Amino acid sequence: MSASLTITSAIVDPGLLDLPWNLPLDTWPDDTIASLPKGISRHLVRFVHLGGAVVAIKETTEEMARREYDMLRTLQRLEIPCVVPVAVITGRVDDDGAELMPVLVTRHLRFSLPYRALYSQTLRPETATRLVDALAVLLVRLHIAGFFWGDVSLSNTLFRRDAGAFAAYLVDAETGQLYEGGLSNGQRENDLEIGRVNIAGELLDLEAGGRLDENIDAIEVSNGIIDAYRTLWKELTGWESFDRSERWRITQRVERLNDLGFDIEELAITTDGASTEVRIQPKVVDAGHHTRRLLRLTGIDAGENQARRLLNDLDSYAAANYPDKSVDEEQIAHEWLVRVFEPVVRAIPRELRGKLEGPEVFHQLLEHRWFLSQNEARAIPLAEALSSYIDTVLRHRRDEATMIAPPTESIGLPVDTDAIPVADDDVVEGSWRDKV
Repeated sequence: MSASLTITSAIVDPGLLDLPWNLPLDTWPDDTIASLPKGISRHLVRFVHLGGAVVAIKETTEEMARREYDMLRTLQRLEIPCVVPVAVITGRVDDDGAELMPVLVTRHLRFSLPYRALYSQTLRPETATRLVDALAVLLVRLHIAGFFWGDVSLSNTLFRRDAGAFAAYLVDAETGQLYEGGLSNGQRENDLEIGRVNIAGELLDLEAGGRLDENIDAIEVSNGIIDAYRTLWKELTGWESFDRSERWRITQRVERLNDLGFDIEELAITTDGASTEVRIQPKVVDAGHHTRRLLRLTGIDAGENQARRLLNDLDSYAAANYPDKSVDEEQIAHEWLVRVFEPVVRAIPRELRGKLEGPEVFHQLLEHRWFLSQNEARAIPLAEALSSYIDTVLRHRRDEATMIAPPTESIGLPVDTDAIPVADDDVVEGSWRDKV
């Protein structure tokens, strides 16, 4: 290793020193490479083992690497869903002293995949719509934070399953710019148009390769990001007018935003002295209302839809066991965690624990129990449903810690997973589209 090698990192990991930085990235030995699916990138990207984790290493210029590293760290502080920056490596030279390209190192997002890996044969309409919806939510969050992406696309996004829907994470921030004063309407519209064109191109590319369902209109789906974005943006930031006697609508607006998973910092309320009209506009803080509540009560870190589903089960547990509300919420949450959630997670056989994350397992188990109850016309105990779920569903999935290729089927009776080519048959529990 050259003495001029420079590692800039906010994460102390001595294993970085052991990687073969003296070799061009495309010639690294197989024993360092993690075989994971990659999205389309203008740069060379390799997944590499680092200790017990996996990192993505991207060759780029020093200026771009440092800029993207700093931008990702800023987005992290703003709690924007994105990959975690690990390091910038510069001063690389080979054994003959020739300069090698600097690299940006980011942590691989477990249980996630690029959009091209979310299907096994063809991409169906439901999956295409959900991916675009998830990307629209991410774009709204970025714009609320004042971030102009500049390269909105499915390829620059990773997707994780979130209780029947998908959650989107920003991967590539090299073209992004953060504006403290917020974005203008023109900047937001520019990002939308970039996304619309890129998504259309990506779907048409799938179509050309015979990997797109014949019922999908690539242009119509790509236009969907415009509609999805504007619907959500209006709900989160738009003014609402009503008669002064309808003050309950203020509370209703706040609750509706919470149902969407967003918290608010303040409400701007204006009244007209010459009439009885009231106008309100919320100042949205961030998404993650249910995620933060679940984390605060139980310590469980889950996706927003997963958190909503787990909180519903927690609330049902509280209503069934403490109808008089004689015990505070924190105590009930701890009891539910110890008696309900943790026993389910511990009951998953060790060899199956890479299939799905704990919160997703619990969500799917609740779905499985509901379907069993419907089919058998009786209340199915959780333990009985868990045994059935493990044997008839979970055991037949491929590991999502590295691969999300099996069907995201609604959990029910045994299915022939090999006969189902696409990952998109979920019951979309708590989709934001159903809340607006």
